[in-house]
Order: sequence, then structure tokens, then C-alpha cells
Amino acid sequence: MAVDERPPHVPSKWTTRRWLRLGVTIAMSVLVLLGATGAWVLDRTASISDSLVDVRSPALTTSIRLESALLNQETGIRGYGLTGSTDFLQPYRRGLSQQKSYTRSLTRLLDGNAARLRDLKEVEDLIGRWQAQIARPVASSPPGKSSPLATENASKGKVTFDAVRTAMTVQQDRLRADRVSARAELSSTMRLRNWIFTAIAAVIVALAVIVSEALRRGITEPLERIGADARTIAEGEFGHPITPTGPADLRQLGGEIESMRRRLVRELQFAEEARLRLDAQSADLKRSNAELEQFAYVASHDLQEPLRKVSSFTQLLQRRYGGQLDDRADQYIDFAVDGANRMQTLINDLLDFSRVGRVHHAHQSVDLNTVMKRTLTAISVSIEESGAVITRDELPTLFADSTQMGMLWQNLIGNAIKFRRPGETPAVHISAEPDGDFWRFAVTDNGIGIAAEYAEQVFVIFQRLHTKDRYQGSGIGLAMCKKIVEFHGGTIFVDLEHTGGARIVFTLANRPPEPGKSQDLDSDAMAQHEL
Repeated sequence: MAVDERPPHVPSKWTTRRWLRLGVTIAMSVLVLLGATGAWVLDRTASISDSLVDVRSPALTTSIRLESALLNQETGIRGYGLTGSTDFLQPYRRGLSQQKSYTRSLTRLLDGNAARLRDLKEVEDLIGRWQAQIARPVASSPPGKSSPLATENASKGKVTFDAVRTAMTVQQDRLRADRVSARAELSSTMRLRNWIFTAIAAVIVALAVIVSEALRRGITEPLERIGADARTIAEGEFGHPITPTGPADLRQLGGEIESMRRRLVRELQFAEEARLRLDAQSADLKRSNAELEQFAYVASHDLQEPLRKVSSFTQLLQRRYGGQLDDRADQYIDFAVDGANRMQTLINDLLDFSRVGRVHHAHQSVDLNTVMKRTLTAISVSIEESGAVITRDELPTLFADSTQMGMLWQNLIGNAIKFRRPGETPAVHISAEPDGDFWRFAVTDNGIGIAAEYAEQVFVIFQRLHTKDRYQGSGIGLAMCKKIVEFHGGTIFVDLEHTGGARIVFTLANRPPEPGKSQDLDSDAMAQHEL
């Protein structure tokens, strides 16, 4: 079997600019050459035409006029010699004047033409001989009678003047031949000019066709092929390869697009893998959320029932056998009752915490003044027992969840009342002021305050700064406030610059939450994250 030993095709390293530069150089060179030839032909045509119009034809005409002037001289001299009448001298003298003028014109017209100047010189010599031998002697004879010189030299004068006429005829024939030759040369040059300009037009058309075809094959088709491949990829066929073709720069462009396609394919593969992992995690999250829902159900139903029984029977033991057993038994019973009550409180608080963003998420226009009044009514017992003084600014109307806003105010105001200074009436002030696209709220009290090192810790669930014997609670209140505020797109923090109590500052958006913001996170996912 024969083996093809031809070397592989090596793409040209010439770029589009280089090919265009070469094509333009060749085209311009050809056009310049043809243009120079055309210019030479035009110049030659104009030169021959000018010579024919300005020299050859005027020279022949002037020679004919010169001959006419000589005939006038000859007629005048012959008439004067035969009659002696001075009237015949007028044509002679006018012929002399015309002779001088025509001779000067011919000398000027034939300047540079040695042969025709020799002809003119011969004519002038013959004219001078005739004038010296015949014309001037006869013209100088006295008038009134015939001149004997005219009779004596009649035959000689005829021979001499015939020689002049013969020389004039030869001169005119040669001038006429020169004119015919010039006309023939002009006609030939014009035909050459027409052929050259036809060739120029044909070359221009050929160059236009060649350039158009070269652009189509070298630039247009490769670009269309790259564009078609790019459109195929854009339509979703990311595995479709791009084959670089054309000049070096277009092949480089195709290679870069192909490299981009490969990177895009890798990114899409990675994104697909990430999506599959995300789907798996979403399935796990749904399963976990289902378990969370089950836990919430168990916590709110199954755990509450035995816990109520434990609490009820321990309280029954306390009432029935309190004081009948020893002090240690009474202490154990008190521990059991307190533990059951705190467990029930803790479960209820956990359920409330898990419901934030999962159960209560009905955003609507809410008048915070109305929510505040409802909250103060709910905690009126604590306010009356502590004698707390609650003041507030005019509150705005926001797009929020009414139930969560009530929980937020209840926890913040309840904490302000609970953590009051011993022996001092609690004073709580709620302020509100616009801050760009948000409203900034602050709950300020004159209580025991919050130390700077605990400013972040107080918002963590189950983080207590005091023992349960001093201040009751589960450590969930501020964590729930943080979750509610962040669910509504705001932030919450402790104002460390405030002294003489505590100031909790938080912000809430004054517009409906936009899709993709933190407050629009999946409620089940948020509950799973928090719990």
C-alpha cells in the first residue's frame, strides 16, 4: 500500500492586514503603471494634435499664401514692365510686404524642423535671385512706357520664376506630407490611447473581482463560519467546536473563542455538578425541615402533655405534702416544680423562635403605633407592677409582619423593664427617625445596661449574662429580636456610647422587601439554620 509522504499543510502566518497590504500594493502598482502609460499616451496625443493644429496646418497655409504673394509680385512686375503704369507696382509692393510677413511666420512655425527650413531657405534664395535679376530692375525703370528690360529678360524671368514656383510646390508637397503623417500618427496614438484606457478599465474590473473574491475567501467566509459556530454555541450546543480558518489573526480569534468555549463548558460542567449537589442538599434540607416540623409538632403536643403532668403532680405534691416532710424533701419538690415550669417556658420560647420567618411571614402595610399600643396592653401587668414609664415618638407605617413586630416590641420593652436598677422606677423611651431607605429605631432605658464585652453575645440564643435566680428568662428574647429584624432586611446592635442604661438600636426597611434579599429566604431553611 502506498504511503502518502506529503508534508502536512502548514497554515500561513500572514495576517489579514498583511494580505490587505500586499493586495493594495500590487493593485496600486498596476494602476500607477497603467496610469503613467495612459498619461504618456494622452500627452503624446495632445502633442501631436497641437503640432498638427498649431504648426503643420498653419505652415502649409502660410506657404500657400507666400506663393500667392509671389504671384502678385510677378503679375505686378510683368504688367509694369509691359505698360509702364504705376498701378501695377501696388500689387508688387503689397506682395513684398506679405512675403516678409509670411517668411517670418514660416521661419517661426518650422523652428526645429531642419529639412523644412532648408526648403524655405531654397525658396527664399530663388525669390531673391528673381527679385535681383528681374523684379527690382524692372520696378526701378521710369514709368510711362514699357521697360526694355522686361522684354529682354522675359524668357529669363519666366525660367527664374518657374524655378521659384517649382521650389514652392516642392515645399508645399512636403508640408502637406508632413501634415498627412501627423494626422496618421495622431490617429494611431488615439487608437493606442483607447486600447490603453480599455485595458485600464479591464484591469480595474479584474482587480475589483479579485479583491472581492479574496475578501470573501480570506475574511468574509472565515468570519461567517466563526459567527455561525458562535450562534450554534449560543443556542445551547456547547459541545460544537470552532475550527479556526483564514488568515493568522482570524485563526487566532477562532482559537481564542474556542478556548473560551472550552472554559465555558468546564464552568457549565462545574455548575451542573454544583446544581446536582445543591439538589441533593435541597432534598436533605427538605427532609430536615420535615423532621423540624415533626419536632415542632412533638414539642408543641407530645412533650407538652407529659410536661404538664410532671408540673401538675409536682405542684400537687407541694400543696399536699408541703411542710409534712423534712426540709430537704420540700427543697427537692421546689426544684422539681421550678424545673418543670422552666422547661415548659423554654419549650414555648423555642417554638416562638422557630416560628419567626416560618409561620409568621405575612408582609403588609403595618402601623407601628397600633402594634405598640397592642404590645403595651399585653405587658400592662409588668408595667403596673414595676411602675415603668413608657414614652415614645410617633412611629411610621412600614411594610412588615404585624405579629413579628409585636414580638419585637414586647421582647425589647420587656427586657428594659426586667433589667431595671433596684429601687429605681424604670423609664423606657422608643425613638424613630428616617435614615435613607430605612427607619432607625432605638429603645432606651435607665436599667443596669450591657457591658461592651457582651454587646455581641446578648444576641446569641441561650446566652445569659445573669443567673436565673436574679433575673428570670431563657436567653432567647434578644436572639429572637435579631432574627425578626434581619428577616425584615435590617440590623440590630447595642449602642455602646450610651451610658446610664441600655440602648438597643435597630433598622427596618421602609419599602417592601425585594426578591433575593435576606428577608425573602426560605422560611424553613431559616428555621433549620437557627435551630
